Amino acid sequence: MKKLALVTLLGLSAMSSTGCAPLVATGVGAGVLMAEDRRTAGTYLVDEEIELKVGSRIRENHGENTHVNATSYNRRVLLTGEVPDAATRGKVEELVRAVPNVREIQNELIVGPASGYLTRSNDSYITAKVKARFLDDKRFSAHHVKVVTEANTVFLLGILKREEGNAAAEIAARTGGVSKVVKVFEYLD
Repeated sequence: MKKLALVTLLGLSAMSSTGCAPLVATGVGAGVLMAEDRRTAGTYLVDEEIELKVGSRIRENHGENTHVNATSYNRRVLLTGEVPDAATRGKVEELVRAVPNVREIQNELIVGPASGYLTRSNDSYITAKVKARFLDDKRFSAHHVKVVTEANTVFLLGILKREEGNAAAEIAARTGGVSKVVKVFEYLD
């Protein structure tokens, strides 16, 4: 933890001396998130890299005919969204499997038409409501749970104790608009 803080401070001081104020603000935010996360700083950054590479490969290979979200947490990739057919669903998974550092894939892609703006907006609203409810609960840190919503289904990712995971799932399930909760946790106990 001390090494992370030192590296962050050195990086911030170097950036601030060159006048990169927006980068400094972003760096501070990312540093705070990494400090609160149960993943190592290296794994946190690898997860970010995995998401960028997966997104890029999907856009390059499948363009407009798919709506795929890839969320990486501790090198486990959750795929959500819609694809036009089962063959595309399999091809997307193959693309993800070829990305370096991916150790596991949970493919929750649905075969069907891509969701529209209103559905995606509602999913974002549900995610925000779940996260807000997590902040009010004191049984676990909201920073330890990543929330993804797709078609009213809430996916919960994180590295938690079973008790924390059950509490998070309970809160999510009781949130208005949620039709289903899927736990994609790794457990500490």
